[in-house]
Amino acid sequence: MTNANTNSGKLDFLFHPAAHYASPDAVLNDDKLSAPEKRVILSSWASDMFAVESCPSLREIPGMDYPIRLADILAALRRLDGEGDDPPRGGGVPMRLRRPWAAALRRSA
Repeated sequence: MTNANTNSGKLDFLFHPAAHYASPDAVLNDDKLSAPEKRVILSSWASDMFAVESCPSLREIPGMDYPIRLADILAALRRLDGEGDDPPRGGGVPMRLRRPWAAALRRSA
């Protein structure tokens, strides 16, 4: 049987990553972390919970002396997924029916 207190030091970097990492790149460059562990840290940083109220494009992470740009965190997550640094392209044009009543007639026929 393991004692939860003895294992807490091993997981501390996941629950308090700001104490161990200074940037999203530092998380990505840590060879001791698995990809899912990196994703947990970066996703937690991207959370709206850490958004700066007056500037939602910044994240204020407890334990860090400076805010981190959300764009940098999202870019790191894309690199982790092998998608590169470029932001995803915008979505397609929404599909609109010119005559919504015509679609309703087709369904009933």
